[in-house]
Amino acid sequence: MLAYTLKRLLLSIPTLFVISLLSFVLIQLPPGDFLSTYAATLASMGEQVSGDTLALLREAYGLDQPMYIQYLKWIGGIVLRGDFGLSLEWRQPVASLIWERMGLTIALTLSTLVFTWLLAIPIGIYSATNQYSLLDYVFTTIGFIGLGVPGFMLALVVMWVSFSYFGADVGGLFSDGYKNAPWSFGRVIDLLSHLWIPMAILGMEGSAGLIRTMRANVLDELHKPYVTAARARGLDETVLTYEYPVQVALNPFISTLGWALPGLVNGGTIISVTLSLPTAGPLLLRALQSQDMYLAGAFILLLGSLTIFGTLMSDLLLAWIDPRIRLDQ
Repeated sequence: MLAYTLKRLLLSIPTLFVISLLSFVLIQLPPGDFLSTYAATLASMGEQVSGDTLALLREAYGLDQPMYIQYLKWIGGIVLRGDFGLSLEWRQPVASLIWERMGLTIALTLSTLVFTWLLAIPIGIYSATNQYSLLDYVFTTIGFIGLGVPGFMLALVVMWVSFSYFGADVGGLFSDGYKNAPWSFGRVIDLLSHLWIPMAILGMEGSAGLIRTMRANVLDELHKPYVTAARARGLDETVLTYEYPVQVALNPFISTLGWALPGLVNGGTIISVTLSLPTAGPLLLRALQSQDMYLAGAFILLLGSLTIFGTLMSDLLLAWIDPRIRLDQ
């Protein structure tokens, strides 16, 4: 297990380099660059920027250099100094912009993932073991509604109900007094008091499909010969269900952990914009729109790191839960 883990960690290093290279190239594939986008924005507002000024700015930002030179400087700063570069739009170091947002994003992502599993797994097991019961039909109907209703629409409904009937603003992750305050125990409590609303919205959207998956997997396992043989030997039905079919049915949940973590970040961007959440998604979207390559590249690199970490965790958990899986094969 230890040798396998170390091997995967070593393999993740060249994988991250490939991700960083591809992300940096893809960001610069659209025509123009940050300055041309900035000049077009100013032109739409009735302001003009001379070509000489743009040339001087392009030289100052290093945008006049070949792409491979820009990439080597960027990745070299990350590896040697931990410097992700300067955001072209915000005129601030990228690290100062992303770390708090990534911290809030990871907190929201992990809490949503736990909430989704705690909701989907028990309901899926109950629906499978009580097939065609009244609650099974109820959960199935709610699941289909959850799959059909977009998350941002649910967020808009929650915001409207909260403001219209309770006079409360559910947008953001902090109260006005804690938005720009330094971290303290009070700010953590304030964060937790706001975190459950986006967590529930994202969790409801994600759990609908997982309930169907869990139900189908458990039903498939309950009709296999080893379950019939165990039941014939008089094994208690509860022990039989949770000892074998449920453990096997959990494999798809764990195997998708690698893309579930970045998927919540990417998939929750529209919901984050709707609820005005200070997470990574809205800032990444803005960086891509303005072609702020260093800021966007840093976010994509961190999302790639989440994917690699999540995949490693899913492989290790699968080996621990399912003894049929051998890491040395």
